[in-house]
Amino acid sequence: MAKNLLIVESPAKAKTINKYLGKDFTVLASYGHVRDLIPKEGAVDPDNGFAMRYDLIDKNEKHVDAIAKAARSADHIYLATDPDREGEAISWHIAEILRERKLVDDKPMERVVFTEITPRAITEAMTQPRAIAADLVDAQQARRALDYLVGFNLSPVLWRKVQRGLSAGRVQSPALRMIVEREEEIEAFISREYWSIGAECAHPRQPFAAKLIKLDGQKFEQFTITDGDTAEAARARILQAAGGALHVTDVVSKERKRRPSAPFTTSTLQQEASRKLGFTTRKTMQVAQKLYEGVAIGEEGTVGLISYMRTDSVHLSVDALAEIRDVIARDYGTASVPDKPVVYNTKSKNAQEAHEAVRPTSALRTPAQVARYLSEDERKLYELIWKRAVASQMIPATLNTVSVDLAAGSEHVFRASGTTVVVPGFLSVYEEGKDTKGADDDDEGRKLPAMQTGDRVPLEGILAEQHFTQPPPRFTEAALVKALEEFGIGRPSTYASIIQTLLFRKYVEMEGRSFKPTDVGRAVSHFLSSHFTRYVDYDFTAKLEDELDAVSRGEEEWIPLMQKFWGPFKELVEQKNESVDRSEATGARELGIDPASGKPVSVRLGRFGPYAAIGSTAEDAEEKPKFASLRPGQSMHTITLEQALELFLMPRALGEDADGTPVSVGIGRFGPFAKRGSTYASLKKEDDPYTIDLARALFLIEEKEEIARNRIIKEFADSGIQVLNGRFGPYLSDGKLNGKIPKDREPASVTEAEAVLWLQETGKPVRKGFGAKKATKKVAARKVAKEPAEKTAVVKKAAKKAAKKATKKAAKKAVKKAATKATANKAAADDAPPF
Repeated sequence: MAKNLLIVESPAKAKTINKYLGKDFTVLASYGHVRDLIPKEGAVDPDNGFAMRYDLIDKNEKHVDAIAKAARSADHIYLATDPDREGEAISWHIAEILRERKLVDDKPMERVVFTEITPRAITEAMTQPRAIAADLVDAQQARRALDYLVGFNLSPVLWRKVQRGLSAGRVQSPALRMIVEREEEIEAFISREYWSIGAECAHPRQPFAAKLIKLDGQKFEQFTITDGDTAEAARARILQAAGGALHVTDVVSKERKRRPSAPFTTSTLQQEASRKLGFTTRKTMQVAQKLYEGVAIGEEGTVGLISYMRTDSVHLSVDALAEIRDVIARDYGTASVPDKPVVYNTKSKNAQEAHEAVRPTSALRTPAQVARYLSEDERKLYELIWKRAVASQMIPATLNTVSVDLAAGSEHVFRASGTTVVVPGFLSVYEEGKDTKGADDDDEGRKLPAMQTGDRVPLEGILAEQHFTQPPPRFTEAALVKALEEFGIGRPSTYASIIQTLLFRKYVEMEGRSFKPTDVGRAVSHFLSSHFTRYVDYDFTAKLEDELDAVSRGEEEWIPLMQKFWGPFKELVEQKNESVDRSEATGARELGIDPASGKPVSVRLGRFGPYAAIGSTAEDAEEKPKFASLRPGQSMHTITLEQALELFLMPRALGEDADGTPVSVGIGRFGPFAKRGSTYASLKKEDDPYTIDLARALFLIEEKEEIARNRIIKEFADSGIQVLNGRFGPYLSDGKLNGKIPKDREPASVTEAEAVLWLQETGKPVRKGFGAKKATKKVAARKVAKEPAEKTAVVKKAAKKAAKKATKKAAKKAVKKAATKATANKAAADDAPPF
């Protein structure tokens, strides 16, 4: 056994580093987090100094045991988990486990940190070991305790007041609020009409377009003209005044510098990968993780291609700067290298997640050189990171902007602008993507013919165009990440998990590449904004993050911070548990009166989602109301009375078949269906129950009946067992149990004794409501067909074995039930990552 044990987080990283360190080292992976809070109440004890109760994570228990075994015989232990707050906490947990098992009492255990996986970085890190940073661990413990306490106390309130199974997270809730508020802003937006007027100029050397900036001697603004008649009258006046040509009255030429963007942080990498590559935040981090941990590069072997990808810093090391400048000089010429390295200032107050920006570990490895060793996604992301880092150290681009004013008579003026690149500088390598077009982007790259004051430019025509103002766009992933960062909510390493939680909980859904809140998401956001206002307030959340950062810097103690948060929060939870009415919490809306019955029509959020109701929904109402689920795409916040009433057209009569049997369509618990007689056929995804016609419904019904006719292969009257064709192949069923048929057995040749035996051995209860079919006939007691005595004995023996198996199964079921309960407890906690 090697004398030294080095512990990292991932097996890929362990494999790479093991090659660098040699035979004197054993390198093992923890496979991420090794412990988490126990998933039930009491894991954090506010009355005992916020003491936290941890337990091993089941899936990683075997990896912890392997680490413990290696630690027992090692002389020196190095904790080399990731160089961020999370990694520091994992090292602390591993150290605590080893101490509890009394494996490190007489041997050194030290922390080593590296931000890239290269031989140089690893060797250098091993010469600079340190102790575990207690301040970072305290900050992470405080963060985890806060998330736990918010989740375990706030989520049950949502269960009682809104809908079961919901959760509220300390950071996910403000993010959800952003998305919901943007949606409501869009819904409240009132579009306004406006008209623009442009000139088509027929310059002999190059035609170009110009925009009207002055009309009748007054500045022309967005809402100067708001209807077509006024626009046409203005167009006519301009044409008459121009007399077939415009006159140049002013020419302004300006040179300006555009500087490159800083190298990537986690946040800017996620934003740019979303804009340019269409990657989700989760995909970006997964691909970046692979590039960081190492890729096999020909004879060079496995090497990390980028530095650590969880960072708030835009700093580049001296070595990295020197190498980047050499590459620029080699590939783009010495004129593209600035006199001295470009220095960028980190915006984050606490840029301690890692010490450098996301950059290539060696700029000498160009995207073209490593492309053949990478997957397509890896190649794209590496190229993005490489180009951004290299461009950040190049000279600014020099742009020339020309602006020309052209008059039509003395009262009307147009302006044409164009921008050309004089010196490309960093633009020869990289240009940052944009979410939306800027005001002057239309002019980018457009050249104008040379003009001077007094020139006459022939006029080809005047165009008047109608426009309507647009609502603000929904948040894309890039835009949401940018907003979270600007508000100081969460940290870059948590953005991907925040987004995944919102999608997993179905608080939001993707419409195209944008987030749209669901009715459940809106109900949760409204409830929290109304009753827990402070805790979804952007400034409060950001301030709490700053305080946690102060703990990580050793400027604050974590327990007083927890006490300051916990007292008012707990008091508010108890108060709202008693005072909030559920209908208020779910955002129920009264839409109006049903003209047919004269009863009120409302929309509400129920256990299975949003629904409409005709009649009173009060518990003491004399008459039970009618209910109808909302259709896909409908929202209880925007649905109208007319649309709600349409939902009650179900079941809808479609007509009769050739024999005069009525055919209808309806919506049941498990979705829309067509019905004829006793046959129910589910509609396909492409079928709309409100528009489906008789012919299509009959096709689906007859298809279902054809399947049913071919379903029964064989049946036994005495035992009531059938041999059936199923979705996944032939099987046995008596209506209560479904059992398997051996794969090598022809279903049609199965005997009744075999059917009884196999059903006893492999039978599982039929899942009611999911295609379950009642037994063909009721049988008071199962009877085995008369067979030779030895076969009867086999059946009895099998029945005895099945009974014993059933007892074991009951025990397993009890264990599974307990596990399910534990999972439910854990679901109440915040969905943020464990640390």
